[in-house]
Amino acid sequence: MADCVFCSILAGDLEADLVLEEPAFAAFLDQRPVFKGHVLLVPRTHVVTLPELPAEHRDGFLAAAQRLATAVVEGLGAQGSFVAINNTVSQSVPHLHLHVVPRTKGDGLRGFFWPRTKYAAGERADYAARLRDALQRSA
Repeated sequence: MADCVFCSILAGDLEADLVLEEPAFAAFLDQRPVFKGHVLLVPRTHVVTLPELPAEHRDGFLAAAQRLATAVVEGLGAQGSFVAINNTVSQSVPHLHLHVVPRTKGDGLRGFFWPRTKYAAGERADYAARLRDALQRSA
C-alpha cells in the first residue's frame, strides 16, 4: 500500500533497522522506542489488524514473536519482555504490528503509560545488530 509507512519500509523506500527478515514477516526497531531494543514485527502483506491476518500466517507470526521475545533477553540482557498488539485504537500506523519491548525490573513502565526514549548516535544500529545476532543463534 503506497501510503503505508510500514509497507514503505518493507519495500526499501524508507530506512529502518531490520532485525528479522522472513518471507512473510519482518521486524525492525521502533523509531520511538519505549525502551531501547523495542521491536515491531509486521507481516509483509498489508493488513490493518490481527483479525485480518491470513490464517496461513498466524503460526509463523507468533513463532517470530517468540523468537524476538527470546532475542531481547539473550541479545540485550533484558529480564523479560512486554508483547502487545493494538487493533485500531492506539494503532499509530494502520498496518498490523506486534510490539516486543525489553523489560527489566524497576524500568518504570506502569500500565500503558509508556515513557519514550531516544537512541544516541549510532546506538540503534548496535541494538539492531545485537538482536540479529541473537536471532541467528536461536535459528
